Amino acid sequence: MFGSLGFTELILILVIVLIIFGAGKLPQLGEGLGKAIKGFKKSVHEADAIEAEAQSAAQQQVVAPPQSIAAQPAQPVAVDQPAATVQPATRG
Repeated sequence: MFGSLGFTELILILVIVLIIFGAGKLPQLGEGLGKAIKGFKKSVHEADAIEAEAQSAAQQQVVAPPQSIAAQPAQPVAVDQPAATVQPATRG
């Protein structure tokens, strides 16, 4: 489970953690670690669900024929602004 860590190494790590944090903090550390693992698993499952939903939506778009857009003839647009006039520059 832990690769090359044996039972003796795990006990040694547990003793060091117990010395550093004390016996009173161990339940709080365990609770925090459990919540972190639970949150991680939840986010992984949500990501899988979102990915599956995106794939099914993409597959439905490929299967469904594209909707045709009715082509309308271009109509000229009337502009109510007068044409701009160019004023000659004066030296003075």
